[in-house]
Amino acid sequence: MKLSQRLKDLDTAELPSVPEIPPPPGPQPTAAAPSSLPRSEPGEPTDPLAQLKLRAQQALFVRFGGRLYDASLSEAQLQAFVRQELAEVIESERTPLTPAERQRLTEEVTNDVLGYGPIQPFLDDPTVTEVMVNSDDAIYVERAGRVEITAARFLSEEHLRRVIERIVSEVGRRIDESSPMVDARLPDGSRVNAIVPPLAVDGPTLTIRKFAVDPYDTGDLVSFGTLTPGIATLLDACVQGRLNILVSGGTGTGKTTLLNVLSASIPESERIVTIEDAIELQLNQRHVIRLEARPPNIEGKGAVPIRELVRNSLRMRPDRIIVGETRGGEALDMLQAMNTGHEGSLSTVHANSPRDAISRLETMVLMAGMDLPQRAVREQIAAAIDLIIQIARLRDGSRRITHVTEVHGMEGQVITLQDVFVFDYGPGLDADGRFRGEQRPTGIRPRFTEKLEQVGIPIPPIVFGAPIEDASDVLVNGRLPR
Repeated sequence: MKLSQRLKDLDTAELPSVPEIPPPPGPQPTAAAPSSLPRSEPGEPTDPLAQLKLRAQQALFVRFGGRLYDASLSEAQLQAFVRQELAEVIESERTPLTPAERQRLTEEVTNDVLGYGPIQPFLDDPTVTEVMVNSDDAIYVERAGRVEITAARFLSEEHLRRVIERIVSEVGRRIDESSPMVDARLPDGSRVNAIVPPLAVDGPTLTIRKFAVDPYDTGDLVSFGTLTPGIATLLDACVQGRLNILVSGGTGTGKTTLLNVLSASIPESERIVTIEDAIELQLNQRHVIRLEARPPNIEGKGAVPIRELVRNSLRMRPDRIIVGETRGGEALDMLQAMNTGHEGSLSTVHANSPRDAISRLETMVLMAGMDLPQRAVREQIAAAIDLIIQIARLRDGSRRITHVTEVHGMEGQVITLQDVFVFDYGPGLDADGRFRGEQRPTGIRPRFTEKLEQVGIPIPPIVFGAPIEDASDVLVNGRLPR
């Protein structure tokens, strides 16, 4: 027998029998449906444990009291206390539950009290890369690059709002009508964006971008097909040779992941300053200084934008400057830093192609408020950026590098670009719907290889011309040996 039927039978058994009273003669008034009832669609699954969970939650808060916020208790002790009290609460309910239903109820209430409610299992699932809460009854997740809806639900909009407030309060932020948008991060580094009414018309919305507990390395990206061993060898040499690299791509394409992998090639002896809106980069080097922008407070004061952090970083004696994402006037300061002795800097930008990335940089430099002639802006870009890496999320959900492009310089009024690797879509799809193509060299040896050879970082010619398959038997840690 289903749980809903057992609960219904239990409620019916406890109700006293009342004789049926015939209605009075005459036309009967039509009862209006109460507006407070939750919305539901025909055929929509309902949770028979919802009311039981709510009662158990309230009873648990009464029993546990202030111990929920006792800093002297470890997480394991807190979990044990909550489960012990919860078992007594469930026992006192005298509701007929199977062992599986009792286990489910315990897990869900524990997640509500100590975690982030119905999304906690997805945050604990290593196969989930993104959690998207559109409303209290629509939770989506991303697995292997594909978005799917889940059966998880919040009890109400208020339940979702409480989870959002818990997340943002942990990082000293607040969210309400006066400040309805917030960017935050979870203790594990996952990026959080929340937006509530009146800006979110249909109710609170929550988006969580998860990051791997163990950061990906080059070998992982080669196995995923994101890049080839030849590209890995080239990029490793470019980072060690202190070329300025720009990673370009759309939202969710893996720009930050690729930036992490590139930064792993920076020597331990160099001083690195990272600048981000919300800390996401996971560098393994020890000599790292992390700077994070600060939004304005409730009064609209106290904001510290990325541009000011870029300026300040120049006084911190950095060997490398890594800007998590360039999206405004800080582009001018970053280009000037690259052109004045801070070679080897890295950054990302939102763009659909290498050419679009150059155009966006031009636009962002103008956003700095400096009345510069267009040619002067383009000359700065051409002199500062050495390499553009374009990454995309394809229709099969995979992330692939589609272009590795060298910035040649200026010809007249135009910045000239030269592709070194491009993604070959020709082989089409396999039986599982995944693209069988890979990045192939164009056969053109970039000009910067001469600069790399001068500093003792040669690149084997096989990287730029020979088929990758011919060199697959001499890979070392996912790269071709130099």
